[in-house]
Amino acid sequence: MGHALGYAWVSTTAQDPSMQTDALIAAGCAQVWADVASGGRDDRPELARLLERLLPGDTLVVWRLDRLGRSLPHLLATITELEGRGVGFRSVTESIDTTTAGGRLVFSIFGALADFERQLIRDRTLAGLEAARARGRVGGRPTVMTPARVEAARALLARPGATVTSVAKDLGVSRATLYRTVLADGVEPPPRPTDEVGDAVPDRGAGGRGDAKV
Repeated sequence: MGHALGYAWVSTTAQDPSMQTDALIAAGCAQVWADVASGGRDDRPELARLLERLLPGDTLVVWRLDRLGRSLPHLLATITELEGRGVGFRSVTESIDTTTAGGRLVFSIFGALADFERQLIRDRTLAGLEAARARGRVGGRPTVMTPARVEAARALLARPGATVTSVAKDLGVSRATLYRTVLADGVEPPPRPTDEVGDAVPDRGAGGRGDAKV
């Protein structure tokens, strides 16, 4: 015969899990594991130990549903995993017990509601993007290369001695941005320097010496 094993959780050290542990012991738990951790944290060491300890036929018991899962999807995923291992789940406050037909029905309804919520969020997001496109807007981060900046980049790149690095620095953008927004349109990049990346190379005279820059 399986065992009923309890889990208690409080979010701050100022809270005392004694109320939960007392209720779990009164509900027939042979042993109780307790965590003190922020609700946003994934690492709950005592819960991890308890999950490893559970065997087929055992039942995980909590004082209230929100003591186990950070959200409804997380709660459903945890309980689904337990069911796959042959482990039951029971919540004292809500009187839910997945070892009974009624408890399994309740969680199937919870699962349907979670799927329905995800679909609603997806539909609202798509509807918002479609409305934005109809107004001439597109989703995503606004581009830093406005039409005026693109024209300025083309003019700067056309200057003798200009380099992609120097133009990108003048405009306050990355080299990749210039290649993506300007040079991808067919604008020929300046010749790549051979002496030092990013600096124009002076013309070589017949004597092999470059003209001095003023």
